[in-house]
Amino acid sequence: MALILTVAAIFAQSGPLKGRVLSSNKDPLVGAYVIDLASEHHAHTNGQGYFVLPGISAGDSIHITFVGHKTGKIKVSDPSEFLQVMLTEVPLELGEITVSQGTDPLNIISELDIRTNPVISAQEVLRKVPGLFIGQHAGGGKAEQLFLRGFDVDHGTDVSITVDGMPVNMVSHAHGQGYSDLHWLIPELIEDISFGKGPYKTEVGNFATAGHVNFRTKNRLDGSSFMIQGGSFNTVRNVGLFDLSQNEESDFYIGTEYLYSDGPFTSSQNFNRVNLMSKYYRNFGNAGNVTISASYFESEWDASGQIPLRAVEQGLIGRFGALDDTEGGSTSRINFGLTHNKIVNERLYFKNTLYLNRYDFELFSNFTFFLEDQEDGDQIAQRESRVLFGAESQLNYSTQIGTNDLGLVVAAGLRNDQVKDVELSNTTNRSTTREVLQLGDVDETNFYSYVSADLDIDKFTINAGLRVDAFRFEYEDELVAAYEPQSETAVVASPKLNFFYSANDNLQLFLKTGIGFHSNDARVVLDDTQNKTVVPLAYGADIGAIWKPFPRLVFNGALWYLFSEQEFVYVGDAGIVEPSGETERRGFDLGIRYQLNDWLFWDADFNYSFARAVDAPEGEDLIPLAPRSTALSGLTAKKGDFNASIRGRYLQDRPANEDNSVVAKGYTIIDFNASYKINRYTLGVIIENLFDSEWEETQFDTESRIRTASGNLETTPVSEIHFTPGAPFAIRGSLKVDF
Repeated sequence: MALILTVAAIFAQSGPLKGRVLSSNKDPLVGAYVIDLASEHHAHTNGQGYFVLPGISAGDSIHITFVGHKTGKIKVSDPSEFLQVMLTEVPLELGEITVSQGTDPLNIISELDIRTNPVISAQEVLRKVPGLFIGQHAGGGKAEQLFLRGFDVDHGTDVSITVDGMPVNMVSHAHGQGYSDLHWLIPELIEDISFGKGPYKTEVGNFATAGHVNFRTKNRLDGSSFMIQGGSFNTVRNVGLFDLSQNEESDFYIGTEYLYSDGPFTSSQNFNRVNLMSKYYRNFGNAGNVTISASYFESEWDASGQIPLRAVEQGLIGRFGALDDTEGGSTSRINFGLTHNKIVNERLYFKNTLYLNRYDFELFSNFTFFLEDQEDGDQIAQRESRVLFGAESQLNYSTQIGTNDLGLVVAAGLRNDQVKDVELSNTTNRSTTREVLQLGDVDETNFYSYVSADLDIDKFTINAGLRVDAFRFEYEDELVAAYEPQSETAVVASPKLNFFYSANDNLQLFLKTGIGFHSNDARVVLDDTQNKTVVPLAYGADIGAIWKPFPRLVFNGALWYLFSEQEFVYVGDAGIVEPSGETERRGFDLGIRYQLNDWLFWDADFNYSFARAVDAPEGEDLIPLAPRSTALSGLTAKKGDFNASIRGRYLQDRPANEDNSVVAKGYTIIDFNASYKINRYTLGVIIENLFDSEWEETQFDTESRIRTASGNLETTPVSEIHFTPGAPFAIRGSLKVDF
């Protein structure tokens, strides 16, 4: 049955229609579009699937749409009766999609992408955000380097990343501010991805300047399964998903993942990763629901690091060789999360979130080889041990002002990071510590509150919000004899004002404005020798549209601008404070989603950005490694039990230094995957770098000193491109068994 209706026809009358929209497994569908065809009054379901539609008369026809579900078509007998609708999931049909679905228009794009081309690897997780590029440069286990909207985000300084409301970005991290390691997330457990570009969403705070990404994991499994993958470079990956549900009201599952790979390098990466995750979900119907999750992650790896271009050109090593193959590291993470949704009525519900995290990290790197220490080399170790705790309480309320919908979100929360023994040391061969350069404890707390309001006025929606964050930074230097903890506080306000105009069901225009921020490392904040900005702000604006000119064609586009205040960056690799001034970035995004027929889909995204340092002289004002033009495109086939996809990504050449005298080369890479299901068995193949292109995954302009072919050290250091080569052609096969 396409939907279940609980409408009792008692007598005909006019009034507001109250209801709830659920999936076939009784989960609330958030953001479903509900419209009365007679009056054209519309509403969107809230975070628990409820809606209130004003001005409904007996006999009116109601349509309810949600991506990937059959449209609900209902004739109202009595508007005073509560309406419960259950939508059935069906193969994706772009013709069924309404683009004017609330204040997150781009999330319809992520819904389309995750349904047409599901995530197939841990790295692919972040590539689901159009225009977000990633690069790995330390053996597979280190967090990826991110690029978005003219930002070299490093490992997360300007993109906020969360999983089920739990932050991934690490403040005052041993390796770099905002460090975001997602390898603990099992891709097969991702339910959906929501994202936004720019600092426009009130609910998102620290690090959300270039954008934010939130992953939501599954509350339930469709059944149990076990998958084994194997292929190039001694790569093996096993995934087990075990459905332990007992009844319709509650669900419990356990997910496991094991990965091992030597990688394409001359010195094996010995990369291994273990993931365990369990989740319990209890649905109390109209009273709400509760979710409890726990996960464990551990990873170890060796790395060949970033190698100088001259070492390859002189034949000292091959492209996949190493000058110091003792780089690498280990990390672990234990997560606990609790979410409770309490439904008071169809207009009011509370959401309470609690999370606790234990995290350990150790990384060995050698970027400059013998530049500083010509005897023992420049290898460094970075270590830390962290406990992260956070909680948030959120009130969601909706009402009417006349026939206009008003939605309010009011929340307060905190996050506390206690980081013990944050260390930077000079080491040799990962076994000998020659000198401890920095060692201390960080205690950093972020209190925050925010209010956000959505007001629907006919075809307009106005979103206004204000967020206030208070920070307290504490640092105790363990290398000084006396106990002298340092502390500092800061308060920042982040207003947002966004406008959306739904011209019709197939066209939405938007203007988004807002202020965002990312905090600085506690050691920067407490360094009184610098004239620093404690919490530098970013001011942004987007103007754009999402448009469906034909039933199976969807466009999205935006022109954008972002100004960042002066900030001081803590360089964890050197233990120094590196000043940078004001910056401006502007550009445009363009995306296309097209369904060629019932089973063939094409998508493409093009992104351009222009990034400059404001105070630098012209010609010396480029921002190193800032991406300029990027493009992604793919063709996906979903026909019966057969699925296949071929996807390409393009990154243009970009400056590696301020005057563009050193250039980081771009690349174009094509990947392919296919699968076919036979009864309860699914066979698959994954090919990365289909045409075996030679490319550089990450590149840096670095000054270094190396040994020549004669074994002697270079007399003078050289500054040039140092790179990590991108993986060559690689193929993996997979077998999945459902049971």
